Amino acid sequence: MDKVFIISQREEAHTDAVATGIELARAMDKRAEVFAYSFEYFSGAEYYNPRLGAAAQQKIMKDRAAKIEDELKALKAADVPIHTVWSKDLHEHACHHSIRHGFDLMVKAVHHADHYLPVDWSLIRHVKIPLMLLTDNPLHRGNAVLMAVDLGSDNMLKKQLNQAVISHGKELAKATGSKLHLAFVIRVPRVLRDMDLINTTTLVKDAYQEHQQQLAKLNMDPECIHIIAGDPDICLYELSCRLKARYLVLGARQRQGVLGYVIGNMAESILSRTRSNVLIIPADDQLLAPLSSD
Repeated sequence: MDKVFIISQREEAHTDAVATGIELARAMDKRAEVFAYSFEYFSGAEYYNPRLGAAAQQKIMKDRAAKIEDELKALKAADVPIHTVWSKDLHEHACHHSIRHGFDLMVKAVHHADHYLPVDWSLIRHVKIPLMLLTDNPLHRGNAVLMAVDLGSDNMLKKQLNQAVISHGKELAKATGSKLHLAFVIRVPRVLRDMDLINTTTLVKDAYQEHQQQLAKLNMDPECIHIIAGDPDICLYELSCRLKARYLVLGARQRQGVLGYVIGNMAESILSRTRSNVLIIPADDQLLAPLSSD
């Protein structure tokens, strides 16, 4: 363990995953390894001649490795291993290799600043270790880590995810020297709020009282604990903007199959809006510790 799996960015990416990944690895006292993924569909002579195709493949991979080597030298990290991988399905190799070889954090750049690509969503749905997705949005170059938890759930898995989110959030805040914030959104549909059928102020006050003992154990500044009533995706987006949160930490149950693609889940709804760097904690058995009894 204590290894960071860095997926090197493509040229069109908006942020530098290699530089940020190495910086995080150093801050967290972990060992970084860089993975350079390549794949091209050939045409012409390379398509019809296997030898030419293999030579073209090797040249593409060699050129990518050379660029990464130059960057690592500039970062004074020439000793960081580089792995070149020829694969059409990046997420399949990355998810399998990272868990098989004992990595405990994956770092990847988001290619488009305003939305995720299918490969990003595939990683989010299938990765078995914490996944850091990096964006380059000037609004969120602040100094805050925002943890999103669901304090109101009785579901055992969600409670374990809360515990994992808080643990990784604290570790990230300590490593980056960031201010730690916690957010809990009481889900209240907009139609009920607009019709004044629910007093959201009372809901929030009651939630603070109900979870007072649990929140006190976190030893956090009360000003950094935010309980809000509304739609979770909108509330967390607005709060992260107000705090200029550099990182958003949240758990994902990774719903699979038809329900996962048609209905989706709250984590994906939140991710579709946020513009912060995101640390996603998957609901995997190796990450979910038994609930604390204290």
